[in-house]
Amino acid sequence: EPFVADEYIERLAWRTPGGGSRGGEAFDPKRLLEEFVNHIQELQVMDERIQRKVEKLEQQCQKEAKEFAKKVQELQKSNQVAFQHFQELDEHISYVATKVCHLGDQLEGVNTPRQRAVEAQKLMKYFNEFLDGELKSDVFTNSEKIKEAADIIQKLHLIAQELPFDRFSEVKSKIASKYHDLECQLIQEFTSAQRRGEISRMREVAAVLLHFKGYSHCVDVYIKQCQEGAFLRNDVFEDAAILCQRVNKQVGEVFSNPETVLAKLIQNIFEVKLQTYVKDQLEEQRKSDAEQYLKNLYDLYTRTTNLSSKLMEFNLGTDKQTFLSKLIKSIFISYLENYIEVEIGYLKSRSAMILQRYYDSKNHQKRSIGTGGIQDLKERIRQRTNLPLGPSIDTHGETFLSQEVVVNLLQETKQAFERCHRLSDPSDLPKNAFRIFSMLVEFLCTEHIDYALETGLAGIPSSDSKNANLYFLDVVHQANTIFHLFDKQFNDHLMPLISSSPKLSECLQKKKDVIEQMEVKLDMGIDRTLNCMIGQMKHILAAEQKKTDFKPEDENNVLIQYTNACVKVCGYVRKQVEKIRNSMDGKNVDTVLMELGVRFHRLIYEHLQQYSYSCMGGMLAICDVAEYRKCAKDFKIALVLQLFDTLHALCNLLVVAPDNLKQVCSGEQLANLDKNILHSFVQLRVDYRSARLARHFS
Repeated sequence: EPFVADEYIERLAWRTPGGGSRGGEAFDPKRLLEEFVNHIQELQVMDERIQRKVEKLEQQCQKEAKEFAKKVQELQKSNQVAFQHFQELDEHISYVATKVCHLGDQLEGVNTPRQRAVEAQKLMKYFNEFLDGELKSDVFTNSEKIKEAADIIQKLHLIAQELPFDRFSEVKSKIASKYHDLECQLIQEFTSAQRRGEISRMREVAAVLLHFKGYSHCVDVYIKQCQEGAFLRNDVFEDAAILCQRVNKQVGEVFSNPETVLAKLIQNIFEVKLQTYVKDQLEEQRKSDAEQYLKNLYDLYTRTTNLSSKLMEFNLGTDKQTFLSKLIKSIFISYLENYIEVEIGYLKSRSAMILQRYYDSKNHQKRSIGTGGIQDLKERIRQRTNLPLGPSIDTHGETFLSQEVVVNLLQETKQAFERCHRLSDPSDLPKNAFRIFSMLVEFLCTEHIDYALETGLAGIPSSDSKNANLYFLDVVHQANTIFHLFDKQFNDHLMPLISSSPKLSECLQKKKDVIEQMEVKLDMGIDRTLNCMIGQMKHILAAEQKKTDFKPEDENNVLIQYTNACVKVCGYVRKQVEKIRNSMDGKNVDTVLMELGVRFHRLIYEHLQQYSYSCMGGMLAICDVAEYRKCAKDFKIALVLQLFDTLHALCNLLVVAPDNLKQVCSGEQLANLDKNILHSFVQLRVDYRSARLARHFS
């Protein structure tokens, strides 16, 4: 522990008798002083002893330091001597090495010409044998020395090509014949080794043949034998992938240029096996069955590109992407050139057949929607006046819209978009996709939806028809559902194909035009349907409402809460409101219900203006309007409810006491109304002619 002087003195005083107050002892300063003096003397003696020991140790340390420094100096001198010896040795080694290299160069300069001379002598000896016409050397007669013979004959063949033909024609032909024989023997040996699976022998023979003209033939033989028994299953693409995977592992062990050999194998597979297979699958259906032809073309092209993706893993040289793309193009170019024409032709005939089959199932002969000047004039008149032009057609509740037909058309178009994406050239893709979209617009939007809207419009009865069946809202409901499907396909399948091309704006404009055309006809049909609904309400009111309802003969004997006409109108309105809610979605529901509610209010307002009201009749009118107001709540439209609240307040003018008329007219709900409207309701009272009432209202 560290030395603390204060604590040390405290402990010393505590141990000294009389140095403190422990045990009740009195403090004795003399004794404590004596103890301190003695202890100081002891510490001084101890200090002197320790100091002598320190001095002794310092002297010993200085002595050892001098001895160590002396040893270090001696070692440095020894190290310098050793370093000088190493330098001398290194210089001597360098000198010897230089001499050896020089001697080696001299020996090589002497030996190389000698080796060439020996080799030339041997070649001259073998050449003489060809001149004599008799091959006696063991290298030519021993089949086990075919490698050495191949090396010799290859060199002789090169020499023979430099000799003049007129003097050495015979020997040149003999050497060429032997060259050819050895080449055939080597290829045969390579073939046998390949069948036996002897990779080392194949590699050895291939290395010898590398300098022969027949090396490419050796590669052809290898490629041919690799494919024997490789295509036994029905899936030629899977067989090709497995074969290339197997050869890729082996070719590097056999050939010095494995990427070239593997590329040649793949080219052979594409140009022979795959091209033949594709032709067999497509040629027969090309003229007879467009649907199956397109499906097979898409499937074969997809499987071929998938195979190409697998082959990209292998080393095929520098630009393997271009190499494989050219192979695919060579197989399919004749089919892809006119692909889109076949696609459009098939889509057109298939779509027409789907629609015709549907109309036949309904026993419906499709009407011709006229075109040209007269039809355009009718259309403009109808849009501006909303008048039905031409006779009404009874559709018997048939909308002539079918989700099954729509799903079939969209499915065909979806498959066409997928094929277009895969089979079209990137530069032609947006243009081809637009043509397919145009087919969809023609058959789905124009031939099916637009025809159904036209037929539905023609089937809407006039507003004064009795007991008219209103089916146009069913057409609206189905058309709305179908268009959601159409819009989904536009976004999911067409947009990815045209999103980055100028065709995008053209497609969006075409879609916008189709929507606007449909919306015009839907708005027109809904408007005429609402007119028919109001017409039906008019018929109900005309048939059921009696003048005596509001001016009963016996004022004291009225037992009904509201009139029969009110009950039937409210029942009819509730059915129509429910039908509108089921037929539309979003803000369209509120828009149509608001329009119907406003027209419904106008009808009741004008209807009430046709009668005179006694006091009890006025009460009954208020009850009717209260029931109409309860019906208006089903609309869930604030404006409609407000209109009926105001109408209910107006009806109070029919029963209020003459003295209170001005007070009621200045109430919250009637204060902002035109005075003529208030006056018109007061005039409906039976007692209006009385001088008292006229005076109070004036």
